[in-house]
Amino acid sequence: MKKIYCFILMAACFLYGCAGEKGTPLWEEKGILRVGTDATYPPFELVSTNSGRPEGFDVDIISAVCRVHDWQPEFIITPFDGIIPGLKSRKYDCIVSAMTITPQREAIVSFSQPYYLAGQIVAVPLEDSVIMSVDDLRGRNVGVQLGTTGERMAKSLKGLSVFSFDNIGAAFIDMENGHIDAVLNDFPTTMEYIRRQGKAKTVGDLLSTEHYGIAVRKDDTVLLSKIDSALTIITESGEYDRIYRRWFSIPDSAE
Repeated sequence: MKKIYCFILMAACFLYGCAGEKGTPLWEEKGILRVGTDATYPPFELVSTNSGRPEGFDVDIISAVCRVHDWQPEFIITPFDGIIPGLKSRKYDCIVSAMTITPQREAIVSFSQPYYLAGQIVAVPLEDSVIMSVDDLRGRNVGVQLGTTGERMAKSLKGLSVFSFDNIGAAFIDMENGHIDAVLNDFPTTMEYIRRQGKAKTVGDLLSTEHYGIAVRKDDTVLLSKIDSALTIITESGEYDRIYRRWFSIPDSAE
């Protein structure tokens, strides 16, 4: 009889999913929110050299969201170009990874209310005096991060060669070494690189206005509502401003 019961239980799990898969989600059953993030994008998400755990603006934002609902975040580090497929295959419950809300992404995932305003900017080596704006990228080699809006924008521009990297840090290193001429990337992360390394500068104006959102699966309407309500609460309480001041000491837009 025990064998029959175990077989039925295993079959039920296979057909309907166990907790945290297709059944009751972990955030509802155990108070654990699984978060997908590409921790190579400071100051939004990076791995702490001290603790070995993810930290950054996005990490603090989703942690504050979790506190509102008495959840514990569990971060699952995933390369950005595979982060939406990971969400759809239920490796985690949401994505918090400096992800721009775009029509293409909205067709396959749902987004929270925007929690950050950003935009694309061109960065060049500090000593460069030729590239002054995006118009000067013709005939140049430009680095971007794979799967990002920066990559999409660069590929829409004519007359330049686009080189895609797994993470934006690798693109900046290639630029330092003279293998590419410029990097097209989100303004805040570019400024963080400049602040830390001091080997690059921005040129021209912001090329876009982009809003970051927290992504969930299309069918996770309850989770989306809870995330939205928590974002409103931490904004009204001043917690959002405290987190922002911790991670950003840069102007709101490029000079």
